[in-house]
Amino acid sequence: MLPYSTLDEASAALGRNLTVAETLWFNYSAKKSDYYLFCHNILFLFLIFSVVPLPLFFTSLWRSAGLDKYKIQPKVKLSPSEEFKCYKDVMFMFFFVVGPLQLVSYPSIKMIGIRTGLPLPSGWEIFLQLLVYFMVEDYTNYWIHRFLHGKWGYEKIHKVHHEYTAPIGFAAPYAHWAEILILGIPSFLGPAMVPGHMITFWLWIALRQIEAIETHSGQVL
Repeated sequence: MLPYSTLDEASAALGRNLTVAETLWFNYSAKKSDYYLFCHNILFLFLIFSVVPLPLFFTSLWRSAGLDKYKIQPKVKLSPSEEFKCYKDVMFMFFFVVGPLQLVSYPSIKMIGIRTGLPLPSGWEIFLQLLVYFMVEDYTNYWIHRFLHGKWGYEKIHKVHHEYTAPIGFAAPYAHWAEILILGIPSFLGPAMVPGHMITFWLWIALRQIEAIETHSGQVL
């Protein structure tokens, strides 16, 4: 929750007029708790898991030679019922693992210093922080993924993720609950190392999931 009750107070505290973006942020967030703002991630993740894979789903329904040339496995096709089952399983995991994890992880976000106040970060600040987040996530995810492809990690945890041998967007978050917890670490490390604004954190979580869906799409985009 912002420590200002009016736009004039916010402008006085900053020593300048608020930008358009800062005015919009003030009007939206001034009376909302930081916890409420953090919980927006639950809605964002639900929408991303549900909506972003849809174009890939429809292109798999209406196959053509023009589209198949972009597929990694052009001769493999999952039925709509198989893809829908995958989505239902993902939603089950979302409501019983991902969502609750988001609800209880707020103290860690406060601990690392994710802020919600003014001023808003500049475009360059957001870009550079996201660059660090992606680099840290990519490196740490690689080593965790290697561990999960070892004998013990694969048999006990990671094999669930590979139940769908043909890559589809809906299967990006389809995994054992333990894998969801473990792979949350790389996504958290970047913001922990270079904490930023809640808006940057929202953007990071959204872009990371969109990247995962694209990676699992089976398309050479």
